[in-house]
Amino acid sequence: MNATTTRGALLAALACVLVGGSFTANSLLGDYPYAGGQFLRYGLAFLLLLPLAGPGAGARLRALGAGRWVRLALLAAVGMVGFNLAVLAAERTAEPAVPGVLVGCAPVVVAVVVPLLEGRRPQRVVLYGSLFVALGAFTVQGWGRTDGAGLAFSVCALAGEVGFAVLAVPVLRPLGPRLLSTVVCGVAAAESALAGVLADGSGWLRRPDAVETGALLWQAVVVTVVGFVCWYMGMQRIGTERATLFSGLIPVAAAGTAPLVGTGSYGLAQAVGSALVFAGVAVGSGASPRFARGRRPAVVRQGAFERSLEKL
Repeated sequence: MNATTTRGALLAALACVLVGGSFTANSLLGDYPYAGGQFLRYGLAFLLLLPLAGPGAGARLRALGAGRWVRLALLAAVGMVGFNLAVLAAERTAEPAVPGVLVGCAPVVVAVVVPLLEGRRPQRVVLYGSLFVALGAFTVQGWGRTDGAGLAFSVCALAGEVGFAVLAVPVLRPLGPRLLSTVVCGVAAAESALAGVLADGSGWLRRPDAVETGALLWQAVVVTVVGFVCWYMGMQRIGTERATLFSGLIPVAAAGTAPLVGTGSYGLAQAVGSALVFAGVAVGSGASPRFARGRRPAVVRQGAFERSLEKL
């Protein structure tokens, strides 16, 4: 790995560790209105990101065509608001491990789907690494009780995780990580407010208590502002397939932080699963010398699929 890809890998890893910590924060928001919490999280993140959007932000936004604005709306709806809603809905009839395991399969889906859409075969090292990551996520969390609805919503959460990466491809280059994060947070806040009014009426928003305030601040400032920018900076440097490998760190971070708030424990299964995730990331990202030997230099190039998306 060269300096650029190493930096990208570290940024993607940090982002996913922060997102994993947000699962623990979610456990403290069980009684807070879903849409209202999403509105406060993304609205505050949007305000914090505005000064960081960079020069020429207005001109870059005006240059976007209608198709890219639709894609930004889909990115916010599917990869942010929809993802969180799917996880919450799944956990009503399924144990939290079920959506966690499905989300842990995102690297496998991306490793297969993106190359096929580009008209090329999946890279074996990335596919092998993603399988290790998925197996590690399963080992960390196990498989809990569920019904058909819980499984279906867990699949929707998987689709949201994949969409969060893939839908960003055509807008990441023209906007850059900071402006992209700013825009999607603003769009997600508006979508959350609309969903809250339609679903909950006047009760969609209330004043959070001290614990809820702390959890929402963590999600807005650390997970969203820092995490989103780091994620898209990492994806820009190492590509969608390799960046998504690091989503396997989400259940690892969730398992590691859960004991801090008394919502779980960290034992042998979590340690073994974490080791499998780390091995998968090392293999798929090229950090392992054995698997990196003989490969072309780790320079990220746009594939045909990504180039075609940018034309939309």
